[in-house]
Amino acid sequence: MSSPEISGILENSKELDRLRKEQEEVLVEINKMHKKLQGTPEMVEKPGDNSLSRLKSLYTHAKELSETEVSISTILLNQLDALLPSGPPGQPRRRIGNDQKRKRMKNDSDISRISTSMRSQLEACSNLKGEQVAARVRLDEADKDEWFVVKVLHFDKETREFEVLDEEPGDDDEGGGQRKYKLPMSRIIPFPKKNDLSNVQDFPTGSQVLAVYPGTTALYKATVVNGHRKRKTDEYLLEFDDDEENGALPQRTVPFQKVVALPEEPRQ
Repeated sequence: MSSPEISGILENSKELDRLRKEQEEVLVEINKMHKKLQGTPEMVEKPGDNSLSRLKSLYTHAKELSETEVSISTILLNQLDALLPSGPPGQPRRRIGNDQKRKRMKNDSDISRISTSMRSQLEACSNLKGEQVAARVRLDEADKDEWFVVKVLHFDKETREFEVLDEEPGDDDEGGGQRKYKLPMSRIIPFPKKNDLSNVQDFPTGSQVLAVYPGTTALYKATVVNGHRKRKTDEYLLEFDDDEENGALPQRTVPFQKVVALPEEPRQ
């Protein structure tokens, strides 16, 4: 029994564990969406509501995770079969014939294909190093999470955690200096890129978004006022929640690259 074979089994076992944890996270989000739709079914008819598309995306992700789990489980079984003796105790293990060789070659290619597919998202996270992103953080003694702009220092593919730096902490931070955080992927949202408009989302009028409040590094919930922009690079005109002045919500302009989709509220 060689060390590489055992290492392969252990690596796939770790991958299964990560998959199941991610499946649990997706299931929690799906259940939250179900409760939300059951409580207010009329919300899907509101302009700009993305509840159904969000639910479809969650189910698609759950299906992909489930299929990948089945594939890796099958590979694990084949790896274990290859190491177990084929006959009664004491008999030498039979030699691998051509059919078994072909099966093993197929299994090896399955491992590469699955790993490549799963690595794509992790590679995208690794490529965020040095860039600014939106991060959901619970500050010391705070009773709820806050969103603000941070800089990505590192992404660990094994733990799937970001190490980020808050370059401009708020005035109420006791430390006063820059602070580092380690956050899971679910707490990070990349900003749209100025030089790559292919994946820039266009939010119509009435959409609820998360946006950087002008003059700060904090993000707050806001509503799109000018959804009919001529170009994707045009600024958004937004009304921020709880931003009332003289009995009305002022309309504020925010660059498109500082506006992202409003995430689901996490369970407390």
